[in-house]
Formats: sequence, C-alpha cells, structure tokens
Amino acid sequence: MDLTELFCQIDDFYQDYLETFSSTFLPTQSKNLPQHCRLSPSEIMTIVIHFHQSSYRTFKDYYTKYVSQYLINCFPNLLSYNRMVELMPNVLTACLYYLKSRQGKSTEISFVDSTAIPVCHPKRINRNRVFKDTGKLGKSSMGWFYGFKLHLIINDCGEILSCNITHGNVDDRQYMPDLTKGISGKIFGDKGYISKKLFEQLLSKGLQLITPLKSNMKNKLVPMSDKILLRKRSLIETVNDQLKNISYLVHSRHRSLHNFMLNLITALIAYTHQPKKPGLKLDEHSENFFSIVPI
Repeated sequence: MDLTELFCQIDDFYQDYLETFSSTFLPTQSKNLPQHCRLSPSEIMTIVIHFHQSSYRTFKDYYTKYVSQYLINCFPNLLSYNRMVELMPNVLTACLYYLKSRQGKSTEISFVDSTAIPVCHPKRINRNRVFKDTGKLGKSSMGWFYGFKLHLIINDCGEILSCNITHGNVDDRQYMPDLTKGISGKIFGDKGYISKKLFEQLLSKGLQLITPLKSNMKNKLVPMSDKILLRKRSLIETVNDQLKNISYLVHSRHRSLHNFMLNLITALIAYTHQPKKPGLKLDEHSENFFSIVPI
C-alpha cells in the first residue's frame, strides 16, 4: 500500500478515535504525549505499521537507514531514534482499536489455529529479564518454546476475524468461547481443539466446530463439503507463516512488554493492509467446488 494512502486511513481513524474516547481515558494519558512533540500520533502509527510492510528485519535499521534518509519529505518533523522508541508505546491503545476496526466479516466458514510466539531461545530462559513474570514455557508441533501464543481466527478470504494472545502454556481450547463471539456457521480446527464440551458450547451459539478424528475415535459420517474444507485448513497456517516471515511478527529483541505488544499488533495491522491475502476463492468456484469427490 502507498504510504500516503496508509497515513490518510490511519489519520481518519485517529480523528474518530479522539472524538469517541477523548472523554474517557485520553485526558489521563495527555502527559504521555507532550504538547511539544513534533510527530503526531497518526505519524507514529504510520511509521510503526509501515515497518512491517518493509523488507527491514529490525526497526532500528528501518528508522535510521530508511525513514531518516528517504522519508524525510513525508515526515519533516522526525525525531531521534531513541525519542521515537520512547513515544511508540503511547499509541498502543489506538493501535488496538485500529486493529479492531480492520477485522473482516464472517462468511460462515472460519478457520482457527494457534502459533507460538517465542521471545528467546529455551536455553536462555533463566537469563531473560524482560518476560520473567509473563513468558511461559510451552510446546507446539515444532517443539518447546518460551513466550506466548497467538490464537487466530480467519475467514475463507484470509481476513482476520478475531485474535488473542495468551501465555505459551495455555490450552488452545480455553479461550475459544470468547474468541468466537459474533462468529457463526462452521469453524475448522486441528486435533488440538477436540472437545465434546467445547463442541456443544459452540453449537449452542450457532457455530459448528469441525476437526479431524484421532486414531482412537469412532468414525462418523461427515458431509463431503466439510471434508474438503477440513483439508483446506492449511490456509490459516499460510497466514501464520506470512505474519512471521513477511510482517516480522516474531523476534527476540524486545526490551519491554509494551514494545512486544505493539510489535505484535502492528504486524497484524500490516497484514490486514496486505493487498493480496491467501484465500479459497469459493465464489469463483462455487458451482463445482463442493462436487469434487476424492478418489
């Protein structure tokens, strides 16, 4: 996306954000953003989000080698790198609401999955001070990790419907009822979401949970369309891969919890602005998609 277009969208949102929430918590946060600050919150948000759309792996290189040299005309009142890092956490709340405004619409077909967000190598757990009281040791299909989990729900168009961040040792099924609020139809997940209690709880809200069967479970009759869509669950794994390798969701250089949360949220926002998202394109193949019968 063009940088000017990105800034215009963020600035329009921030003006509405000010009108809506200025009477609640913004007056108490006025000290966090000094009146003499040369950069506006919209500009700070634009820079942080645009970092995840660039090819730079670290924000320091992006800011010092790209923004300060090539975007000086776009941001004539640039601050020093250290001052920028100090002010970035102050737009965290605004970024949260902006991410909420960017969520997609339910299409009656959803996919759910969790992915590990490691903050350091497991061998360095005892030396990690930033996440000493928040990070937890968990295990995924790729092995042990120390940090958090990102729980994500997307529709068949690759749009984010809901997300949640938890400790690394949290069961994937624990926050599913809250995560699926406002979502109906069918939701497809892996074997980690198998639970009779969870299935009945979601079904009472109009959401059918569909998962693969374990080897010790009795086979049940499943519609062919559901079997086909269950095989397409790799769609959400593709989204997780893009978040990590294109939006740089994961790195081990965080120096505070606020910095970690801002990096995660802005990476998700950058993905929502991605012009081409992985999707099933069911509308284009609606006539013959569900008529496919595997041999």
